[in-house]
Amino acid sequence: MIDVALSMLTLVPGGMGGSETYARELTRQLATANGVRATAYVPSSARGFSQGIDERVIGETRGGGSTAARLRAVASSTIFGPAIRRQMASAQVVHFPFTVPVPRPKRSQAFVQTLLDVQHLDLPHLFSRAELIYRQHFYEGAARRADAVITISEFAKKRMVELLGLSSEKIYVAHLGVDPTEFVPNSGPRDNFVLYPARGWPHKNHARLIEAMSMVRNQIPNIRLVLTGGGLESLGALPDWVDRKGLVSYDELKALYRSAGVLAFPSLYEGFGLPPLEAMASGCPVAASNAGSIPEVCGDAAVLFDALNPQAIASGILEALVRNVDLASRGARQVQNFTWERCRDVHIVVYRSMA
Repeated sequence: MIDVALSMLTLVPGGMGGSETYARELTRQLATANGVRATAYVPSSARGFSQGIDERVIGETRGGGSTAARLRAVASSTIFGPAIRRQMASAQVVHFPFTVPVPRPKRSQAFVQTLLDVQHLDLPHLFSRAELIYRQHFYEGAARRADAVITISEFAKKRMVELLGLSSEKIYVAHLGVDPTEFVPNSGPRDNFVLYPARGWPHKNHARLIEAMSMVRNQIPNIRLVLTGGGLESLGALPDWVDRKGLVSYDELKALYRSAGVLAFPSLYEGFGLPPLEAMASGCPVAASNAGSIPEVCGDAAVLFDALNPQAIASGILEALVRNVDLASRGARQVQNFTWERCRDVHIVVYRSMA
């Protein structure tokens, strides 16, 4: 039996996008893994986050979404590191699903880091100086020290080899997945709106999507745009045909996938990108950016466009509306290639090789 500690002390529930989905599903899948006994270590604000595995709450740690708040979480985890390491002492492998290795594992323990992408190196102008320094130390430095790095796409692995100089042999690709029991495909009529579920981060490219939708509305005057996700207040004033829903429940998001005319995904950079797969699992046609890992995830089941060109985004959305039946069929096949069980199995391979 391999004992694995999942150290997730920088977790901020509801504020970490797809990485949060990944970590939660990993705990759920490891609960069914033969030969692996995993224990999650979480801050008090994330009590109950883990699904099916043992969970230990580290009350001394507090997380937050800002760089300063994350540094406070790192500092508290470092100060109380000896006590936390004593709790993890039986683990042969210490894995950091949220990248930042706090507290550092003992030398006798294998150190596994999940690094979702190196966006800060590919698009440094989107990050503050403080954030770049933070990532240089806790992302890049940790990746070089780690015994193994898990990432979520071949695109991300390639960029880590090129930009960080990591050996390809120490990087393992575990594609994210979709739970088919959670998404019910709708093959019937769809409503007249375009959906974009994404936090209001700069690389999510909301401004160009809104410009593109004004062009779409020249041909379909009553079509609307629905935005979900945190931080959307940063977008400022929006046209009256944009519904800024903000954070919505999981059930509401699934209902939006089932009813949307198209999922638009104009992101400028993704280490993976779950929404296109979740849309495909719901029978929703997808129009997506050709940047980053998105073509790897979407295959031939989406209309791909240049996300820097609003006219190209608009044309992609209009094409997806026309090809809705074909894209729904292709999407149903594509999503079968991405399961959480496959993601789990890669992790088990890593844990066994490290132990």
